[in-house]
Amino acid sequence: MGKLNYNWVTESHIDFEYKKYVLLGYLKQVSDEFTESKLYPSLAELVTHYRNLLELRNNKESIEGGFPGIVKGVDLKNFKVLYEQMLEDDQLMREIESIIDFSIPQFEKHLSEGKRIYEFIESRINILPVGIMPLHNTEGYILLKYNPGSETMAYEYQITIFENPEEKYRALSTRYMGSFQQSVYNTFENIKHELIRYHKKMPNPATFLIESDLKIPFEESLFPIAKRALVRYVSEQNNSLPNQ
Repeated sequence: MGKLNYNWVTESHIDFEYKKYVLLGYLKQVSDEFTESKLYPSLAELVTHYRNLLELRNNKESIEGGFPGIVKGVDLKNFKVLYEQMLEDDQLMREIESIIDFSIPQFEKHLSEGKRIYEFIESRINILPVGIMPLHNTEGYILLKYNPGSETMAYEYQITIFENPEEKYRALSTRYMGSFQQSVYNTFENIKHELIRYHKKMPNPATFLIESDLKIPFEESLFPIAKRALVRYVSEQNNSLPNQ
């Protein structure tokens, strides 16, 4: 699927009809992905594009006052708009404003659809602890099973916390460990013990079973949503502990 550059509003030919054509073509591809229950990376890209447009709109006074200039790029870390000084051009600014005013509702519509699909998938994901859980649960194993009859995939996981003065971010990294055939005789606890036996660095790792009966794309939807759900689950568990 073709990507939409993050500075698409101001790059190349700044013309409302042309930008409308570019945007609607991109969003049609996003809709096709959503129809197939493929949320990523499209949903994350939509969020970034939407934030960038809001930043442009919120900086309209800065663009118009003193002038301003055209957006030359976007600092994706801080969402700050960078300007390149140029001669004042009222027509150019009206085109940019028209593009922004048209685009924001379009992104909101598709973000709403993506959110609806995301929430449906998330509602069909179950997370359960496997065996005795240690106090330290920010690293361990994920046992992931989806589709009836499929193998159970095992991943090592680690949750890292990043903080700044305003927010705390949690990121989850995973490493594939192998697949196991779960059965009456080979339970999830047996799989956990087998992982411990072959990987001795964690004698009693936190282990979570993630299950879903959905038949949806794994890489583009199930796995990224399952990982986000686990981060929130672990965070809520830790926040409920005394002195947390």
